Amino acid sequence: MSPSETIHQHLQICDEIHQLSLEENRFLKQQQRAPDAELLDRKRALLASLEGSLAALKALNISLAAQAPARPGIDKALMEKARSRIMQILHLDRENEQLLFRYSMGAARPAATPPPPSQLQKLYGPRL
Repeated sequence: MSPSETIHQHLQICDEIHQLSLEENRFLKQQQRAPDAELLDRKRALLASLEGSLAALKALNISLAAQAPARPGIDKALMEKARSRIMQILHLDRENEQLLFRYSMGAARPAATPPPPSQLQKLYGPRL
């Protein structure tokens, strides 16, 4: 596979992960609960694909860093687009983690019940 094809494939996987992250974000905002197992399974499968894509990039010794030296057959615009998409995914993932944490903490917290008056009287009553 040529370096350009490898980068195209990597970018396609990044786009799929971005779409799934957007879907997860919408779900969290609308449902205010953890996503279903189906969505998590799709996420795991895409992350496995991403690991394979990153291994292919490493095998070609392609760096997606902005300061990567120019190499024949590598489109810098594609590399920058992939880098930008990864940053978008990371930003969305962080927001999704915060939403998931907020909704999971809200559901686990029991409703506060006022203490019985006798307990308050013991705490704040006159001391002898």
